[in-house]
Amino acid sequence: MKGPQDFLSQIQGQFGQFVPDMARAAREDFEVHARATVMSVLSRLELVTREEFDAQQAVLMRTREKLEALEQRVAELEQRQAEPGTAAD
Repeated sequence: MKGPQDFLSQIQGQFGQFVPDMARAAREDFEVHARATVMSVLSRLELVTREEFDAQQAVLMRTREKLEALEQRVAELEQRQAEPGTAAD
């Protein structure tokens, strides 16, 4: 006849086998849901690739250089106009 200790040991052994399976299933379920959530959030963001970012940054730099050159040219023209004897009559 088995005693209560044997019965509890048997239940504990069976539960011990069940818990790792349950924990693994819970972890896998969590990973699937977490991945889906992250992908959903990322899809709603307006993200660009690194290549697109670099291309736009190059365009911005060229535009900034042209703007600075134009500002310098306007300043030179204003200075010429302001100098005595060069103003058009």
